Amino acid sequence: MELKEGTPVGRRVVLGMIGLGAGGIAVGASLQTGVNRALAPVRGLGDVLPAAGGFRYYSVVGSVRERTADEYRLAVSGMVGRTRAFTIPELGALKQTQVTRDFQCVTGWRVPGVAWAGVALPDLLDAVGASPEATAVRFRSFDGVYSESLTMEQARRPDVLIATRMLGGPVTHDHGGPVRLFVAPMYGYKSLKWLGAIEVTDKVVSGYWERRGYDVDAWVGRSNGRDDEPT
Repeated sequence: MELKEGTPVGRRVVLGMIGLGAGGIAVGASLQTGVNRALAPVRGLGDVLPAAGGFRYYSVVGSVRERTADEYRLAVSGMVGRTRAFTIPELGALKQTQVTRDFQCVTGWRVPGVAWAGVALPDLLDAVGASPEATAVRFRSFDGVYSESLTMEQARRPDVLIATRMLGGPVTHDHGGPVRLFVAPMYGYKSLKWLGAIEVTDKVVSGYWERRGYDVDAWVGRSNGRDDEPT
């Protein structure tokens, strides 16, 4: 999950958001709308906005400069046989994978049946010759702040994508495009937006929200004190 503008939000507010989000699911859409309005005056939460299809747009910074498909590069480095900077056409030339899965936010809202497409992370790791000694993969957003990590075992799942498409079209800027991470079985804060760099490494490094109290292993329904249905 990411939040936009203002100072970092503490765990008390985050837990409050989780409770409010869960209440929205239990009672209905009208209450969830009230939750969104109630959050709006809180500094650091003012731009948690409803979006088409039931999504909410989040960011941890005030603004993120849009990158066009022509200028975009995905840097892959670290414990690899070949450091690369992939263009979008180069990503498109790799084997493509499609995944349709619910998207679940740790604050409680869920969008069912989201269609994603792109390069399965295991295929990208193979393309750069990830070292068998590597034990983790770190991801950095080109927003300059957000980061995430997965263990190598998690990263090697076939339902973890370097997503270039969603809902039948390119990933839009508001959804974290032109390229973002999608970690299907985990809460949304693991699916890093505005993916700019991947580093293959020998340790998991806590990401932005883990450093603020969220679980490092973010399995839907089995982490963060929540019991949502798995995605």
